[in-house]
Amino acid sequence: MYSKQIIDRFQNPKNAGGLRGANGVGKVGNAKCGDIMKMYLLINEDEVIEEARFKTFGCVAAIASTDVACDLIKGKTIEEALKVTNQDVYKLLGTMPAHKIHCSVLAQESIHSAIEDYYKRKGKENKNI
Repeated sequence: MYSKQIIDRFQNPKNAGGLRGANGVGKVGNAKCGDIMKMYLLINEDEVIEEARFKTFGCVAAIASTDVACDLIKGKTIEEALKVTNQDVYKLLGTMPAHKIHCSVLAQESIHSAIEDYYKRKGKENKNI
């Protein structure tokens, strides 16, 4: 059973869609379930995430997880965003079937993937990813 928060995030995502001018774009997926998450970040010169958006092809939990992940990293530095875990996502969403918890893991991975892309574009390497 899904929590009210998950259903609300699925039906009314706040951060859905692409992001023109994104300077960090990450894409992750799970071959078993078919979920694909693409996260777009706009990171300023102080390495603060000004905006985060997503496009997700997947189930209710996948869409809700990515939406919450975007909220969790907006306004944070890259270093702070890298500390956001799937448990942080899961705590905000509440109850979901055990076999759907991997969606929160994918959301965490999408953050890391987008930040990794940002570093590649800047010609930097980050050992924390």
